[in-house]
Amino acid sequence: MKGEGKNIVILGAGESGVGAAILAKQQGWNVFVSDIGGIKDDFKQELINHEIEFEEGAHDEDRIFKADLVIKSPGIPEKAALIVGLRNREVKIISEIEFAGYYSKGKKICITGSNGKTTTTMLTHHILKKAGWDVGLAGNVGHSFAKQVADGDHEWYVIELSSFQLDDMFDFKADIGVLTNITPDHLDRYEYQMQKYVDSKFRILNNQTHEDWFIYNFDDPVIQEEIKKRNLEMKLAPFSLNEEIKVGGFATNEQITINIKEQLTMSIHELALKGKHNTQNSLAAGIAARLVEIRKDIVRESLEDFVNVEHRLEFVAKVNGIEFINDSKATNINSTWFALESMENATVWIVGGVDKGNDYSELMDLVKSKVKAIICLGVDNHKIIEAFTGVVDTIVEANSAVEAVAYGYRLATKDETVLLSPACASFDLFENYEDRGTQFKHAVRML
Repeated sequence: MKGEGKNIVILGAGESGVGAAILAKQQGWNVFVSDIGGIKDDFKQELINHEIEFEEGAHDEDRIFKADLVIKSPGIPEKAALIVGLRNREVKIISEIEFAGYYSKGKKICITGSNGKTTTTMLTHHILKKAGWDVGLAGNVGHSFAKQVADGDHEWYVIELSSFQLDDMFDFKADIGVLTNITPDHLDRYEYQMQKYVDSKFRILNNQTHEDWFIYNFDDPVIQEEIKKRNLEMKLAPFSLNEEIKVGGFATNEQITINIKEQLTMSIHELALKGKHNTQNSLAAGIAARLVEIRKDIVRESLEDFVNVEHRLEFVAKVNGIEFINDSKATNINSTWFALESMENATVWIVGGVDKGNDYSELMDLVKSKVKAIICLGVDNHKIIEAFTGVVDTIVEANSAVEAVAYGYRLATKDETVLLSPACASFDLFENYEDRGTQFKHAVRML
């Protein structure tokens, strides 16, 4: 896409926005960055160094509406007045990923899903790195895709994509698309219509041809239903915990099998990541790696030595026999379901935050069998209290990570677990889920 003399406006000056601004400037666009909030000092300095115009704390609508193209941060909702105004004027709005895709020559493995996408992305990247490939990590993890393209591009990228990013992607194509699962999440952004959210996730397949691959969760009923409705051109490589798969991968109680070209098998006990959901993530990453012909021994080694991402079922410490686990990244019911399912000891569960339309009844059986006490960590906890009163004897409320950890230490005894797995967004008491997890870990270490 030729940028010479055209106006591009970038809404949001976080990492992806600043990366897009640098690439746009390099490609000859007239660049203007606008952030309704404050811009962090290091990002501001980058914009200054690249002589890019920016504003913070306000939006100059007259200038923004003159844009030929707008790149928006995925966090800005469609119903924001500025976005509505741009749509009314038929200004094209895209994501940073779409924009970077115009200029990158690299091949792309793209991963989406309600849960497991970060772990699967990191694991796939780990395998390609171990194989010695020139590979970038981008999207919701790693560094700005646009900035990496501006800095010289990579031969390969592993990209984690949220539904919000996919919504603003049109011409972009994944060489390999991965869909880990679909469960209700972010429905507030999709008018509480599940089909709209499903359609968003399936945009991972946009523009794929018969030469491309789609790796998906064969056991997910929502995905299976959707596949029946569509005439898919690309090649399919599903993974399953229930069925033997001829092209793709599957797991039994004892081993995983990946059937891509030659068969790869390994004991389930050798996998670095434990729990059924992580077996699915390992299968998805392993299939992707074998599709691009990474040697079996490297795939096997990588699945054995991978270290999981921070804030995802992360062991923090054992204090007087009580185990503390940070799963702050669990911002929806399904993530928390996986966390509770993998608990082996009686658990004190820290839950709460900004509710995205949660149905806590889905957790009821696990809570009955595993949870001895609940600590609500949020501003408004009435839904949680209502759901679990009479199910769990002890329910308390905390206003900070320090208070929640103190309660956890008091309520748990030796050989029990205190689990932070909030099932909610964090914006009521924290900056983001990382901040929540970091404060939790700090509080544990202060015990």
